[in-house]
Amino acid sequence: MYKTTEITSAEIASDNPVHQRLLFPYVEAAAIVRGKVLEIGCGWGRGLELLTKAADHYTGIDKNEELIAGLSAEYPNSTFIAANIPPLSTLPDNTFDYIVTFQVIEHIENDDLFIKEAHRVLKPGGKLLLTTVNKTFSLTRNPWHVREYYADGLKALMAKYFPTVETRGIHGNEKVMTYYEQNKESVKKLTRFDIFNLQYRLPRRLLQVPYDLMNRLNRNRLLQADGLAAEINYTDYVVSKDPAGSLDFFYMATK
Repeated sequence: MYKTTEITSAEIASDNPVHQRLLFPYVEAAAIVRGKVLEIGCGWGRGLELLTKAADHYTGIDKNEELIAGLSAEYPNSTFIAANIPPLSTLPDNTFDYIVTFQVIEHIENDDLFIKEAHRVLKPGGKLLLTTVNKTFSLTRNPWHVREYYADGLKALMAKYFPTVETRGIHGNEKVMTYYEQNKESVKKLTRFDIFNLQYRLPRRLLQVPYDLMNRLNRNRLLQADGLAAEINYTDYVVSKDPAGSLDFFYMATK
């Protein structure tokens, strides 16, 4: 299987800023969730240690059968389902107290059905915790993403099915934002050759491998520049009350 930079590793030093950014909402979620918890798009299990300790029972669903098989063996007291979603066809109505889905919705073709199905399988009063990237801070087109959102658009989508949507963001301190600005300048140097704006004109599939190669090159270059990438920790990220001005959205919707 081709290893995309979308699957950010905890083991690769140059991935560290992104790994810590993705770990942060799991730390926050572990202080919130309880009861029966569903994670949609659990991936390789970045937040499993945190969520399984917080939940009475954890269920993870992901399309990657190999990852699901590995997690099933590692966490025998939890439930793992290999499936393409949406819909959540194997899960009954009104089942879960909490749903966690972090950095997943941007990969989903039918995002409306995704939110509708999350609402369906939650118990009345249950909560959906969702993160995704803020398009305002994207430096290039990401061909692995079907779409990206602005703050109001994401809220409007979730509010179609959920009566209450709390809008927050995830942002970084000075160290994180220094790295972001370094990344921004480095990406500009790489994309200046795209004089025909092909990143926005070509089909996503044609861009995925070149994007990954450039992304890995860029992350390695930033790591070697001053070592800042290796120093970033999840504690350098914060929950913000200004989602539009944050790197990621962190929304909580209540059924």
